[in-house]
This record gives sequence, C-alpha cells and structure tokens, in this order.
Amino acid sequence: MKRARRWGPGLLLVSPSIVLIGIFVYGLIGWNVKVSLSNWRQAQHTTKWAGLAAYRDLRHDPAWTENLNHILTFTATFVIGALFVGLTLAFLLEKGVKGEGFFRSVYLFPMAISFIAAGVVWRWLMNPAGGDRSSGLNVIFHKIGLGGLANFWYVSPRSTLGGHWTWGMSAMALPAIWALGGYIMALYLAGFRGVPEELREAARMDGASELRVYRHVVFPHLRPVTLGALIILGHISIKVFDLIVAIGGKQLVTQVPAVYMWIQIYNARDYAKGAAIATLLLIGISVLIVPYLIYTVRSERQS
Repeated sequence: MKRARRWGPGLLLVSPSIVLIGIFVYGLIGWNVKVSLSNWRQAQHTTKWAGLAAYRDLRHDPAWTENLNHILTFTATFVIGALFVGLTLAFLLEKGVKGEGFFRSVYLFPMAISFIAAGVVWRWLMNPAGGDRSSGLNVIFHKIGLGGLANFWYVSPRSTLGGHWTWGMSAMALPAIWALGGYIMALYLAGFRGVPEELREAARMDGASELRVYRHVVFPHLRPVTLGALIILGHISIKVFDLIVAIGGKQLVTQVPAVYMWIQIYNARDYAKGAAIATLLLIGISVLIVPYLIYTVRSERQS
C-alpha cells in the first residue's frame, strides 16, 4: 500500500494525458491499420475483411514504385546536404568569428519559416519556365553569364547520372536543406563546444597538428550528434508533404508517398490503399526512431 501511495497521485495526475494519447494516437493508429486491411476501396463505407490486398496493390503499382524512387532521392540529397551545410557552418563558427550571435540567428532563421511559406518562395526561385517566362535563379544565371546552369529544376527529366537518380527530387531537397541546415549547425556547434578543451590541449602537447586534433579528438565526440541528426532528418524526409505540395503540387514528377497517400484518400477515395501507405510510412519512421530510442535509454543507464 505504501508503494501505491508513492506513484498513485502521479499516475492520477497524468492519467488524462495517457487516456488522450491512447485514444487519439494509438487508437487512431489501430483504426488506420484496420482500414488498410479492409475492403474500403470506395466512398461507401465497408468493414469487409480483405487482408493484405491493399498492400499487394501497392507492390504492383508503378506510381508507388516511382514515389519510392523519389523519396529515396530526396532523402539522400536532403540528409547529406543538411549534414554538410550544418557541419561546415558549425566548424566556421567554432573557430571563432566576430558577431557569432548574429550569424547564429541568421542561420537558424529559416527553421522558423514553415515549409509551406518556404515552398512558395522556392517555387518562384526554381521556376522551370524558359524564355521570357523564366524567373528566379534561372534569370540570375543568365544575367551573370552562367546561362548553362539554368535548368528545369524540379520538373527536370532523369539526369545523366543513371536511370535511378532524378534531378527533379534533388532540386526539391534544396529548400529543405536551406530550412534545416541552420538547425543542424546548432546541434554540431553544441557538440563542438562540448568537447573538453583539456583533451585538445593534451593532443597538441603530444605534437598533434590541428588537423589531427579534429580528426582524432573532436570529430569522434560528434558521433552521437551525427546519429541524432540522421534520425531527425531521416524521419522528416520520410513524411515530407507540405514542402512538396507547395512547390510541385500533386504532379507525378514530384510525388512522394505522403502526397500519394493524400491522392488515394481524398481524390481516388481508395481508403484502404491510403491507409496502407500511411501504415508503411509509420513503419519506416519507426525503423529509424525505435532503435535510436533503445540506444539512448541504454546509454543513459550505463552512464
């Protein structure tokens, strides 16, 4: 009874939140999975069991395959680009510059802008129209004598790099890199500042050059930061929706799974197929986040 008195008031205090999360998070997840296993393929509601029929349809759907190629291209460009930009900016600030607070604010400012607003601006910057209708970056390239760099951006056909890399989705990742690069910079800057100065001085006293100090002392301490950044960027890229719609709409050349899910539910009225896509997205995000949470809990226990 004494033990119950310790956690009883606390449990009573958080019980409303537990109930709400159970209903509106896990309850709706369960409902979504149920719909994906049903035969609800039209506007008229039905609860008839269909098993994995919706998932099998996706397996043989060329549009779904194209969407997967798009999200893989977007994710690769976005994650690598954001990590590179964030690490570079953090490294420059870590070396010490005048007005560091000002630059930190400037680099972090894009994160405060919603993907919808950023997408509207970047849609103009990456205007694929040519000739007199061109605008944004294409006009700038022509005026500074770099007209060869002008291109169709996100509506560009497959690039010359091969049959699986779509330049259009790589261009679509540029606004995301611009928006999240400053946030990754803040993570890396905190990681740089978390490395004890005594370790650096000890390495220098042993004759290590500044390059070796960073390679063997500083960068190894940034591995947890890099892992966390990978998880954050990865799950954002998997579920990206608003940025894609703001720039490219729902056209196939820029579709990703989240947009295709919207089309299946609200346009095609294929609720089972849309729910199946949502379930697959949830699984994909869970594959990234759950192992990271387990790793974090184990690390905290060991420390």
